Amino acid sequence: MSISLWLAPVLLLIGAFRKKSSAKATQTEDTELDYAIIVTAYQQVGLIDKVVQSILNLGYEKYMVYVVADNCDISTINIKHEKVRILRPETVLASNIKSHFYAINRFERAHDIVTIIDSDNLVEKDYLNQLNIYFKQGYKAVQGTRKAKNLNTVYACLDEAGDIYYRFTDRKLPFDAGSSASLAGSGMAFTTDIYKACLEAFSLTTGAGFDKILQYELVNRNERIAFAEKAVVYDEKTAKTDQLVKQRARWINTWFRFWKLGAVMLLKSIVRFNWNGFVFSLMLLRPPLFLMFLTIGIFCIINIFTVPLMLIYWGVLLLLFVFVFVRALNHFKADKRVYDSVWHAPKFVFFQLIAFTKAKKANKLSVATEHDLSAETEIK
Repeated sequence: MSISLWLAPVLLLIGAFRKKSSAKATQTEDTELDYAIIVTAYQQVGLIDKVVQSILNLGYEKYMVYVVADNCDISTINIKHEKVRILRPETVLASNIKSHFYAINRFERAHDIVTIIDSDNLVEKDYLNQLNIYFKQGYKAVQGTRKAKNLNTVYACLDEAGDIYYRFTDRKLPFDAGSSASLAGSGMAFTTDIYKACLEAFSLTTGAGFDKILQYELVNRNERIAFAEKAVVYDEKTAKTDQLVKQRARWINTWFRFWKLGAVMLLKSIVRFNWNGFVFSLMLLRPPLFLMFLTIGIFCIINIFTVPLMLIYWGVLLLLFVFVFVRALNHFKADKRVYDSVWHAPKFVFFQLIAFTKAKKANKLSVATEHDLSAETEIK
């Protein structure tokens, strides 16, 4: 349990001394890579026009947009453009992987790269150009940066604070230290061949967590997942408590379903002396933060009566966590509202505990997040 809190400071030190995998290297190809941008929507299409418009504003030429409107009424979508295809499956898919392969099987041409965008995302104008930097270095999988699109409630700000922490500890630090960035569900891209090779066998899978399967398959193939810090998409953060409970219940359910992949990868990486797999497996095994600190709190109470000196150890771990958390907020230049929201963290933890009680039936709660159409931001 405590190893998880030591991991980030250790990776921070390793990354500081290691020669970084930067964007200076092999920029020899002048030909633009051909992108398939898959936008997935389930039951709701209220934000589709905006996400597609942000994509059409990209400073890039060679791409096609495939909108998979699963179980949606597409009569309200007002998009007519030569680069956009609106796809409505004949039957309800209710699965990210199924939606992706529904689009892949209807590609207009053989695209080099597949990138996944959610229906509530917006993209920066140089998103594809920034991804290209890493693909032209030979990476086959790249995770971009997901920033908050809305900070309109304290819960949205706390959601962003947590996202920044994981963006730092699970993406930037491991990649800088020679391992792989974890996937975030959207704002990620892959060569079409590797995506199909990793997930075609799982194309009938339902439920949340396709990114967990995908990242395991990639690292298991000894592929490094790059972190493209400047390839930015804007993601809608959870603004309401009911959304928070449903979302976190699904995430907790996903961790319990897939933690065993981390255990398998850890054993394989030790046998093979594989640094990429070793570091990544430790991330996969780490429980959600609120569960980790709940467990540590219980140990602290026990140690008061058993081994009081252990309280010093737990105190050091807490200081390390605070150091890394503040470092993450500073690195990604968090909004002042995010800093202010930290004082409300106990409320956030309380609702996650409620989510924990619902985790077993999480996939039955809802697979569609209700989007706040009023909480929009503009791409600068």
